[in-house]
Amino acid sequence: MKLPVYARDGSQLSEEVEIPDELVSQEPNDHAIWLAVRSEMLHRRQGTSATKTRGKVRGGGRKPWRQKGRGAARVGTIRSPIWKGGGRTFGPIPRSYESAIPAKVKKLARRSALAYILREGKVRLIEDFSLDAPKTQDMVVVFESHGLTGEKTLFLTTDFDTILYKSCRNLPKVQVKKAVTASTRDLMDCTTLLVQRGAIEPFYKGVLHAG
Repeated sequence: MKLPVYARDGSQLSEEVEIPDELVSQEPNDHAIWLAVRSEMLHRRQGTSATKTRGKVRGGGRKPWRQKGRGAARVGTIRSPIWKGGGRTFGPIPRSYESAIPAKVKKLARRSALAYILREGKVRLIEDFSLDAPKTQDMVVVFESHGLTGEKTLFLTTDFDTILYKSCRNLPKVQVKKAVTASTRDLMDCTTLLVQRGAIEPFYKGVLHAG
């Protein structure tokens, strides 16, 4: 499969990049994609929510009343979970939500996600470029030239470019990442994949051989 390379102004250049057929012919595995996306989302959870059990609530060290003779139910502490102001039963405690998946499954998920995008023709290559200074309007012009205005776009660069990142961070539907760090969730969460010319080979080689 060959993909044309476009200039910043949207015009097509004479260069084309060959994409390995095994990426396009890859049969996507939806379950592997689900596992990878679920794992990444779980890793983002802080797991810091907490409540106090009866042993952590302040007070309640003395027995409220004697065990027998009052005609009332026996009570050992005013901090019982059934009392107002008492501890909470089975409440959340700090924990890790991490869910590891095998490296082969993670690799299969990325290949499957990329296969979907390639089959749908949502990959667009753009020449390597940078800006002299962070300016959102310059990137707005670039996206307009490529017909990507309003599109949920994942912009993959060869290296992490601070100027490009700052120029795109105010665009609500644009995400900028170094190509080799793009995850399965990043690929599935965009409608168009805009890739710099110098980043496409490290990107698909990483997808093919990672893990």
